[in-house]
Amino acid sequence: MTALHIRGRELPGGDEVQWWIHHGVLSAEPIANATTVFDGGWIIPGLVDAHCHVGLGPGGATDFDTAISQAETERDAGALLLRDAGSPVDTRSFDDRADLPRIIRAGRHLARPKRYMPGLPIDIEDESQLPAAVAEQARWGDGWVKLVGDWIDRGVGDLTPLWSDEILTAAIDAAHAEGARVTAHV
Repeated sequence: MTALHIRGRELPGGDEVQWWIHHGVLSAEPIANATTVFDGGWIIPGLVDAHCHVGLGPGGATDFDTAISQAETERDAGALLLRDAGSPVDTRSFDDRADLPRIIRAGRHLARPKRYMPGLPIDIEDESQLPAAVAEQARWGDGWVKLVGDWIDRGVGDLTPLWSDEILTAAIDAAHAEGARVTAHV
């Protein structure tokens, strides 16, 4: 993999900066023979948590051809690496296609019944089952698990937590035991 080089003005100060990227690692140290891919604009430091749901449509899971079309749309817009934070469609076969963006997956959303969008999450009836479900999704995904942290409780009429602190702690521990991180919809 060729190293990449970017040069521009850093915000907020406006000083000229240069960065090199190799194997996904950002470095201020020059890397010989790096390809300059950006020169002369603004560079904003920090991480961007841009995520998508390839395979999710207005009615829940899409068919496979629609998921491919969604990935192609992302690619055509310039996104070549996607963080899919909880799709109901198994897109792992996309990894075999060089023409589609690479996807880092979080497995399916995990929620309580009727406490999230229909057709998107795996519904967990008994919250004591959450740690085992988290471990399963951690093994299925690419190092991420997506929990629904709060959502509308129609009995209360507002956002309330889906999980007790004790179960949430055990679930996060289960994800970490599988080498995964946890993200939550809140």
